Amino acid sequence: MEKCSKTKMRRGLYVGRFQPFHKGHLKVVELLLRKVNELVIVIGSAQYSHQLDNVFTAGERITMIKEALDEAKLDSCRCYIVPLIDTMVHSIWVSHVVSYVPRFDVVFTNESLTRRLFKEAGFDVKAIPKYERNVYSSTEVRRRLVKAENWEELVPKAVARYIKSIDGVERLRDLLKSDK
Repeated sequence: MEKCSKTKMRRGLYVGRFQPFHKGHLKVVELLLRKVNELVIVIGSAQYSHQLDNVFTAGERITMIKEALDEAKLDSCRCYIVPLIDTMVHSIWVSHVVSYVPRFDVVFTNESLTRRLFKEAGFDVKAIPKYERNVYSSTEVRRRLVKAENWEELVPKAVARYIKSIDGVERLRDLLKSDK
């Protein structure tokens, strides 16, 4: 069994919907773990699932991330995975995040609203490199799932296995159907 260090550490925050967690996300986590000792991975919009843009439940997304990190042999003691529902009120969102996650020192994001809100609240905010963003995006994974194109090459093998195990491909295709 792995033993986690109890020393004081610099901790980063990384927010995303991870619908689904793909190889670009994994590369970002690997990079961020080189910059901080611990990383809080926040699953945003955790209350949504079974929608075209939010196919997977929070629990399914937690499982995908955990299995991908384990498969990549990343130190799971260094990552916290926290699902977080939306407040729908931007002025209180940062305090909402702070109240639900472990203390953090730096926020990593490229999303403009997230950047603005955390900066206004006094946090250190850093941009993250987009790893082959023209290839790796959750939107592209979902598009390929629907079109029966090769989506598996975009996600870690553990995520592909998990999506298949929960019949995620068929779920997304069912969501496109209409009774008209």
